This record gives sequence, structure tokens and C-alpha cells, in this order.
Amino acid sequence: MHIAEIALSLLVVVIIVVSLLSNVVVLICFLYNTEIRKQVPGLFILNLTFCNLLLTSSNMPLTVVGLVSKGHPGGQGFCQFIGFLDTFLTTNSMLSMAALSIDRWVAVVFPLSYHSRIRHRDAVLAVTYAWVHSLAFSIVAACLSWVGYHQPYASCTLCNVRASAVKTGFAVYTLALHSLTFLLVLVVLCVTYLKVLKVARFHCKRIDVITMQTLVLLVDIHPSVRQRCLEEQRKRRRRATRKISTFIGTFVVCFTPYVLTRVVELFVVVPISPYWGVLCKTLAYSKAACDPFVYSLLRHQYRKTCGDIINRFLKRGSRHVSGHRQENGRSNNSTLRNVSCVQFQSFTECFLA
Repeated sequence: MHIAEIALSLLVVVIIVVSLLSNVVVLICFLYNTEIRKQVPGLFILNLTFCNLLLTSSNMPLTVVGLVSKGHPGGQGFCQFIGFLDTFLTTNSMLSMAALSIDRWVAVVFPLSYHSRIRHRDAVLAVTYAWVHSLAFSIVAACLSWVGYHQPYASCTLCNVRASAVKTGFAVYTLALHSLTFLLVLVVLCVTYLKVLKVARFHCKRIDVITMQTLVLLVDIHPSVRQRCLEEQRKRRRRATRKISTFIGTFVVCFTPYVLTRVVELFVVVPISPYWGVLCKTLAYSKAACDPFVYSLLRHQYRKTCGDIINRFLKRGSRHVSGHRQENGRSNNSTLRNVSCVQFQSFTECFLA
């Protein structure tokens, strides 16, 4: 094997390990925490986790086999089934991301009417549409035998070689697939998250103005509390932009090279370089490893659930509580400053609103 093939194989193996571990942790948190299960976004995250786990356990290992053996991984029928899964799972996961972005947009822009606008019935309908949409495109490709082993990507996926007799039909299908999945989801992500960012910046400015006005009024406030409040202002300004950039950026970085390559190969006679094709496919696979962190594990609720599971597994619940109290006693001054700052900000909002 060439050194580039070895590097790509190791990269896919790392993605498989990270994706399996992180998605399993998300699934455990979902089953463990009843509050997560009751929330409407939990259904979208569960659907996304299911797609990521199935893609990780079926398609990714066969790509490694294809890189190592440089050949067809299994029989023709088996490869067509894996190609069907590749189209179905990728499309379904993209639509789940769009559903999550719409849910967060409604939660931020319409907080008072969120529970009346987004209900579990609506979430079930959205997931059902994602499955019907994904199955429709996958079944069409499978019935027309447009899926198979594609050498430039070292995987079983949509194959333009198998559709050489009907190039126009395959081109229309491919453009429709990527327009109604990748492009549609990208537009939804940009519109919804930019609206969320706009609202978040508005609230940040409002809180900053209130905080600065109150800092001027309360001249006898301790300097450490004043400094901490100003530091919280700076962090608050950056936090919303960083989160929105992560949601949109990971989607663009992971899927754009692969989608553009699939579209370009429809109209270019020159074959795609196998190294570039496998790299694009690997980037698309990496989204399955990023999703658990982007949408779940970095959130406070999931981190707290993970901590509760670990404490329960290690049977350290009571010792953790006592140790936490001792630590609070040792760092009393620092804790008081933190609490004072939080209370101070809440007071400014209520007092000057």
C-alpha cells in the first residue's frame, strides 16, 4: 500500500472509533435521562444518532476494506445494499440537522409560544418526512442499479459507471438528490442559525447596556465582581458566534468537497483521483463523529448526565457530594465572587428593564 492509502485507512479507523464511542454515549444519555427523552429535539438527535451508528458500523469498515484490498468488498448484491444504506443514511442525517436547526430557531425567536408551535407530533411528522424522503431517493437508485462499488471512493455508493447507458437520467437524479438534500439543508441551516445569531446579539447588547448602567450606579461594588461581570460580557459576545459557526462550519467542511466532486464528475471526462475521492468520502464520514459533540455532548444537560452515569457506575455519589462540599469550603471566596456576579447580572436585568 502507498503511504497515502495507509494514512487514509488510519484516518477512517480513527473516525470509526470516535464515532462509535461518541454516538453510543449519546444513546446512553438519551436512555438514561427522562428529561432528554421528553424534549422534542431528543427525537431528532435520536434519529441522527441512529443514522450515524448504522453508517459507522456498515459503510465505513467496508471503505477500509476497499482501501486495503483495492477491490470489491463482498458480492454485488451486498454492495448494492450497502450503497442503498449510504444514500439513505447520509440523506436522513442531513434532514435531521435541518430539523434541529428549525427547532432551535423557533425556541429562540418564539420562546413564549415554542411549546405550542413545536410538539412531539410535529417532531414525529418531521422524522417521518426525513425517512420517506431518504427512502425515495435510495429506492430509485437501487431499483435502477445505480449503486455499486465506486473505485475512486473505495466504497459502495452511487456509481456513474453503472449508469453509463443513461447518463442524462443519472445526472438529473444526482442533481436532484444533492439539491433537495445538501443544498436545501445548507440554506435552512444558514437562514435559521443566522436568525438565531441576530436574536442572540440583540440580547447580548441589551444585557451589556443594562450591566454598564448598573456598574456606574453601584460605585461601591467590589472591583473583582466588576471585573468578572465585564469578562462575562466579552465571553457572551463570542459564545453565540462560535456556536453558530460550529453548526454551519462542520456541515460545510464535511459535505461540500464530496458533493461538489460528485457533481463535477457528471460533466468532466477526466477521472477523479482516487486519493481525492477517498479523502472527500472520509470528510463526509467525519460528520458522524462530529455530530455527537456539536449537537449533544458539549451541552450542559448531556455533560451532567454523563457525570451522573459515571458517578452511579463507580458508586461514588455520596463521596462526590461530601467532596464537593469540602471543595466549596476551601474555595469559598472564589465561589462567592462567581455567585455575586450572576446575582448581580440578574439584578441589573430586573432593576433596569
